[in-house]
Amino acid sequence: MGEGFFPLASPTAVEGILGAVPSISKLRGNNNDDWIDRLNHRYTVILLVIFAVVVSTGQFVGEPIQCWCPAEFTDAYEAYTTYICWISNTYYIPMEETIPIDIRTRQEAEITYYQWVPIILLFQALMFKIPNLFWRFTHSASGVNLNKIVAMAEETQVGSPEDRAETIKNLANYLDKWLGTYQEYRNNIFVRAKKKAERFCFFICDRRGGTYLIGLFITIKVVYMANVIGQFFILNAFMATKYNLYGFEVIQSLIDNEPVMESPRFPRVTLCDFQIRQLQNLQRWTVQCVLPVNLFNEKIFIFLWFWFFLIAFLTAINLLKWLFYQLYQNNKVQYVKKYLKINNEINTGFDKKLCAKFSREYLRNDGVFLMYVISKNATNMVVTDLLHELWKIFKEKHKPHSNNFDEPLLNSEKEPLEGGHLHNSSA
Repeated sequence: MGEGFFPLASPTAVEGILGAVPSISKLRGNNNDDWIDRLNHRYTVILLVIFAVVVSTGQFVGEPIQCWCPAEFTDAYEAYTTYICWISNTYYIPMEETIPIDIRTRQEAEITYYQWVPIILLFQALMFKIPNLFWRFTHSASGVNLNKIVAMAEETQVGSPEDRAETIKNLANYLDKWLGTYQEYRNNIFVRAKKKAERFCFFICDRRGGTYLIGLFITIKVVYMANVIGQFFILNAFMATKYNLYGFEVIQSLIDNEPVMESPRFPRVTLCDFQIRQLQNLQRWTVQCVLPVNLFNEKIFIFLWFWFFLIAFLTAINLLKWLFYQLYQNNKVQYVKKYLKINNEINTGFDKKLCAKFSREYLRNDGVFLMYVISKNATNMVVTDLLHELWKIFKEKHKPHSNNFDEPLLNSEKEPLEGGHLHNSSA
């Protein structure tokens, strides 16, 4: 068999496929989330795509299957045997066991996944990318262009001091209008009940309640968590093996210092049954085949098990952190106060009370979340200056204004009368 064996893509074909795909810089999206999210939707996707290319390229794997045919087989028969064994599945019986006579017993031992490994890996990559696509297409409904806000914040790091100050001021004015536009304009019993519910129900995406962005963000994190856990069960279904326990078995074999033996999940040597029709005769053959592709499959799926386990652990910790952050409202006040103290804006008890109002009623959950996103994708210096500008706007709006009321006339107040005499004005 030549290099053109159809199950594997040739290097030229792979280059053509990759050439038609946009560059990674275009696929990675905008930096408007945190690094745990990017670990899911960017680096894991890149890893899975690379593995899919490796196992589908003859340059790395060679022929995916080779079968040992009887001596009387011609070249045409050998080619037919290889093709039929690749597409009709092979089955694994350990060498120390006798090949079962019952055909159904053989069929129960069939390995059905190895032809589809590249498709499985690309499907997994799509599943990791979908939550990010949902986030990118829905966060703009909050009324603020998160991508441009983060991009402008990043640009302030390379501009002149004058341009930087102007950009920060423009950002502050824009955010002030956004925060003011989506404030509650009623304060009835239903609005108050909704505000109390939003303190504990994080998934209520309410623009006027200031919880749209943070509610959507936490929902996406729950989806990431569900996806990475579901990957173990998806692979169980595809591979018909107990893949969710695979990593623990590998660890146990390393602890026990067991010799490396052929894995029943990824066997290298398998058996294949097929029939050849010759006129009215139907001959059944059983041949022994080797699957070199399983050398790569085994290492790839061992690595993916530990990678998914790490991703699941980090995503769970990150999700719990955000849930606690939402439950404990004072965290937001402390977060804002930390940046205002840098500019010596918190000096008195009144300033502390005003800072709490600034955080809870002016910025609210979405405003504080936006500061967090900017700090993670630009610098803390940008957030410090931006909060300083927003603080000045807020204080200007809440500055007490003097009321120039005329003082009331008192009974003792006198006014001059004709002849220079005085009399009581109330008279």
